[in-house]
Amino acid sequence: MTSLDVLKERFPGAETFRFGDSARMSAQLLALVTQGKKTATCGAARDFGEGGEALPVVGRKDIALHWDGRPAVVIETLDVTRKRFCDIDAAFALAEGENETLEGWQADHKAYFERHGGWDPQMDLICERFRVVEVVDG
Repeated sequence: MTSLDVLKERFPGAETFRFGDSARMSAQLLALVTQGKKTATCGAARDFGEGGEALPVVGRKDIALHWDGRPAVVIETLDVTRKRFCDIDAAFALAEGENETLEGWQADHKAYFERHGGWDPQMDLICERFRVVEVVDG
């Protein structure tokens, strides 16, 4: 099993993060990532920056963790854009791999954002496309 310390040494500057907001959701999203079905993600712009999550950076390799903190997968950011929720298109929504339609993506993400500080159709999102660099044992 590759430790987090070893990965941080191999990928200097890597940020760590968890997909989702529960152990169950995290496991589901990690499975989609490792299967190649999830190649994009997004978050509320308000959650990034000082005191929040680190903004994704094109070319940086980051480490997604299992809910319990073990490293799961290393990803490389390919593209970062800022878009309003209402401007997300089907191509991006489907690249998130969680839904088969834009409408399903909208419903699920509206519910997620309502659980985490509120939702507005005009809210800004940080949208990231990524590729898997390494699936970590463990």
